[in-house]
Amino acid sequence: MRAGGIILYPTDTVWGIGCDAKNAEAVARIYRLKQREESKAMLVLVARLRRTQPQIVQDGRPTTLIYPRVRNVAKNLLAEDGSLGMRVTKERFSRALCLKLGGAIVSTSANISGEPTAKTYEDISPLVRAGVDYICTYRRDDTEQKQPSRILKLMKDGTWVTIRD
Repeated sequence: MRAGGIILYPTDTVWGIGCDAKNAEAVARIYRLKQREESKAMLVLVARLRRTQPQIVQDGRPTTLIYPRVRNVAKNLLAEDGSLGMRVTKERFSRALCLKLGGAIVSTSANISGEPTAKTYEDISPLVRAGVDYICTYRRDDTEQKQPSRILKLMKDGTWVTIRD
């Protein structure tokens, strides 16, 4: 990932396609693989947030928080308004990836845009599998049907708005 590679890996929610969030070329490769417009932002996973998380996310459910301004990531990862979704992952493997890389990793669902979300490894299309540099072996046999995260967005007035519940 440090050299610009993209991976297919399990997260605390669904299987994801990931790369170093600072590498603009790797981010662009993911957009091409997913056939996704660059105007549709992707989120990142982190091992911890420096900002204080709101009480609303303390229920244990995976929650992505969209912050209005984020630094130290590739510019093509940001939404048109400069915001970015971040989620603290508690899943063992994806957390270890963040810690080993020393920063955020892209986490976008392992599917072509517009197709159903791949909830297990078996659901991932051969096109996506062939388009990454490495496929993690961890949890490939896991058949648990996990759901995408809840998404909350921090507004300019300091309130949180639910984007996806």
